[in-house]
Amino acid sequence: MGQNIVRGISIGRAITAITSAALLGACTPPTPPAPESMARTTLQTAPADLQLLCANSAAGVAGPNAKVLPTASRQLPDGTFGVDLDAGGKKFSCIVDNNGTVRSVQPA
Repeated sequence: MGQNIVRGISIGRAITAITSAALLGACTPPTPPAPESMARTTLQTAPADLQLLCANSAAGVAGPNAKVLPTASRQLPDGTFGVDLDAGGKKFSCIVDNNGTVRSVQPA
């Protein structure tokens, strides 16, 4: 009789393991959207190096101890980039071209 109990427990564990595996196998991650449907592909952002050039230029205007971070960027109709910056709570707007020439830094 003791063997039957051990055998019953082993079969129960096996059934539990198989059921768990079947349930986990049924979970599949959702299909990601097509690249043309992603938000990142609908708006051209400024390359990181151009954003950093704007941040460095704004640091001169914001003050020597200001920590300046780019918060947003976009390509403008003339091919330049507009970069929004935050310098310790002060907002700035920068325009930079593809060659890395900062055209303007102004308080926003």
